[in-house]
Amino acid sequence: MPMLDMPLNELKAYPGRNPRPADYDAYWEAALEEMRATDPQVELIPSDFQAPYAECFDLYFTGVRGARIHAKYIRPKNADTPHPAVLQFHGYSGDSGDWQDKLQYAALGFSYAALDVRGQGGLSEDSGGHKGNTFQGHFIRGLDDAADNLLMRHVFLDTAQLASIVMGFAEVDENRVGATGWSQGGALTIACAALEPRIKRAATVYPFLSDYKRVWEMDLAKDAYAELRDYFRHFDPQHKRQEEIFTKLGYVDIQHLAPRIRAEVLYGVGLMDSICPPSTQFAAVNKIESPVQTEIYPDFGHEGLPGLPDRIFQFLSEL
Repeated sequence: MPMLDMPLNELKAYPGRNPRPADYDAYWEAALEEMRATDPQVELIPSDFQAPYAECFDLYFTGVRGARIHAKYIRPKNADTPHPAVLQFHGYSGDSGDWQDKLQYAALGFSYAALDVRGQGGLSEDSGGHKGNTFQGHFIRGLDDAADNLLMRHVFLDTAQLASIVMGFAEVDENRVGATGWSQGGALTIACAALEPRIKRAATVYPFLSDYKRVWEMDLAKDAYAELRDYFRHFDPQHKRQEEIFTKLGYVDIQHLAPRIRAEVLYGVGLMDSICPPSTQFAAVNKIESPVQTEIYPDFGHEGLPGLPDRIFQFLSEL
């Protein structure tokens, strides 16, 4: 079989390379305290797009550091109350997508919320205020600032805050909420399930934002990870601060959040993925202590994985 990364038996045992900061747990507890102290000022505004069997809303809330965050929210008409809900997270630089592809869950009797990541392709704000480079790339934003001002910290908190808001809606059963996403969305699914342990099922596909040091050592700091190479070239060209930089990135490395997950997890991976190398993905998945079902595609990369969307729908519909 062609091989881009490690053999599968080694992937399943791979522990990850990127350092975990010594104060990691305290860092995230402080972050969650900040999130809980933020008044979300939730707004539900009926959308111009509607469907005969569902109500569609633009959902706005205030996230940490004052950013106004947007999500699409759909709730079924005439469904059982309370009923299950699913959260969706999108790929890097993208947005929450169109309304129509979310209606399958409303037809099933689920509510559905799709987040726009702050500062990317949707309607959410990036409140800024970061020292250092803000020209290109989100996971390096804040590397030259205090650790609690890393942009991805705020994004991870947005996922947990959205989950908490949806779980608080009268129509939603807080004990039957799932999350899903591919690539960056897969990473945010892991972050959400880690920071909001009431998430019951999480379907993550080739998750991004994991094991940055391994990406670098594989010479794959390109495409989605290109900003890592750019950062070193501009701000540490001799790599004198390399360990410091990778350790700071460790705060927003999903592999270190993964042990907090209590949800049942479905994980999809293409073993020829050169965008998010399989070993970096397994670094996170191997740390999940709750049940994990793995769907492996030996000949596929960072692309559509045949049959997996149907598998994810079935997995989440069991909520």
